[in-house]
Amino acid sequence: MAQALVAGLAGLLFGAGLTVAQMINPAKVLAFLDFGGIADGSWDPSLALVMAGALVVTYAGYALTFRRRRPVCAAGFSLPTNRRVDRRLLAGAALFGAGWGLAGYCPGPAIAGLGLGATKTMVFVGAMLAGMGAYHLIVERWLQRSPDSPSGQEVPRKV
Repeated sequence: MAQALVAGLAGLLFGAGLTVAQMINPAKVLAFLDFGGIADGSWDPSLALVMAGALVVTYAGYALTFRRRRPVCAAGFSLPTNRRVDRRLLAGAALFGAGWGLAGYCPGPAIAGLGLGATKTMVFVGAMLAGMGAYHLIVERWLQRSPDSPSGQEVPRKV
């Protein structure tokens, strides 16, 4: 119960941060991603400050977290063990970037933006969920059936 409560509060805090930073506004995101606007002054660099702030908070959070023997609400830390950069990772990153650049949304801000009730956001989230489902049905099941094909799945390891 405590773990679910902490996760819910963290999600609310994250969503509030995305909202305050206007990352749920596709026009704001697209204005940041439009580097062609640097020459005419229409480029909006403000999200770079949001990202820089997120890096500082993340760095401090990791530094404080790993000084602990174990997490507050779990038996141990779960860390990814796969450090390999492969075609699947690169393809996923390219698809993510293309989707972000075309729609102005990435998953977290899109889900946070659902609260605004915009049809465009609902369509995006629906398409995102359909794509995730299709990936699971097609790719993941295919990889599970192919004994000679590495799955590339990260298996959490307990620390």
